[in-house]
Amino acid sequence: MRVDLFDFDLPEERIALRPAEPRDHARLLAVQPSSGFRDLSVQDLPDLLNPGDVLVFNDTKVIPAQLKGIRRRGDAVAQVDATLHMRTAPDQWAAFVRPGKRVAAGDRIHFGHDGNSCFLGQLDATVIEKRDGGEVLLGFDVSGAFLDEALHAVGHIPLPPYIASKRDDDERDRRDYQTIYAREEGAVAAPTAGLHFTPELFAALDAKGIQRRFVTLHVGAGTFLPVKADDTADHKMHAEIGVVSSATASALNAARAGGGRIVAVGTTSLRLLESAAREDGTIEAWSGPTDIFITPGYRFKAVDVLMTNFHLPRSTLFMLVSAFSGLETMRGAYNHAIENGYRFYSYGDSSLLFREQK
Repeated sequence: MRVDLFDFDLPEERIALRPAEPRDHARLLAVQPSSGFRDLSVQDLPDLLNPGDVLVFNDTKVIPAQLKGIRRRGDAVAQVDATLHMRTAPDQWAAFVRPGKRVAAGDRIHFGHDGNSCFLGQLDATVIEKRDGGEVLLGFDVSGAFLDEALHAVGHIPLPPYIASKRDDDERDRRDYQTIYAREEGAVAAPTAGLHFTPELFAALDAKGIQRRFVTLHVGAGTFLPVKADDTADHKMHAEIGVVSSATASALNAARAGGGRIVAVGTTSLRLLESAAREDGTIEAWSGPTDIFITPGYRFKAVDVLMTNFHLPRSTLFMLVSAFSGLETMRGAYNHAIENGYRFYSYGDSSLLFREQK
């Protein structure tokens, strides 16, 4: 499909730079392809779901994966930024480096020299391999838990580019850019649909008889990369590592057999569930990388309802929601959201999407 079909104009003032307070007071646009749009609040979510439905959350935890460094090559010195996006070994991460032209295979980069320090001010790495699009493979001088500790000491919260270009990250972001149920460290971007949940909202969902289950997909920085191709067939997705446990798979299959709907909280949960689903919709225990790319024409097997924030134009995520509820429906929904003052992107408002019936 032509990528320009997924383009739209978004006024700058619609981009949220901070989340709603309290979190569950964000707005919620309910999108039913057959009956239009409803302007609600995230607090209304229990009224939109049925007893026996299951919310599926991504329990990945964001790490401070944005690093500021100094590249030394002989006497030549250059400043570089690195955003880690996938761990490939206990001491290795694939990363996007900016400016990419400043690094080459074999270079040494010294991180943590911007006022933060660890291990006497050193977190050093070697560029093992240089790849396309500013991506490199970094080998660090420390490994495993020692590397994790160093990242927490010297790293910054990797705010999305549309926020980071307008302000620096701060201590508040370490709380705001994390779901209340985050548990498994490894993400470099938050599963932002889950940022809206509070203990009070969980209690209201429990009272309604709505179940919740957890999967893990470590969101990579590739989620923010623009689609540069003119046709979706020419775009390559970056893989992300995920896990669906056998207990979760069994619980979801049982809920569906009993008439409940599977409600994915976020596109990350949806992509992982669809990766783990058989053709008949049965969900299997699953682990490994997924680079599933969902565009209109995809036949959904596992997910019945999707809760998600509002996404960037020409992005793989806007393509996904267009596949889920229909391109024309989603273009209308986004126009409605823009005209009615909804806040967009990671810290913005939410939507609840029902699947287009085909």
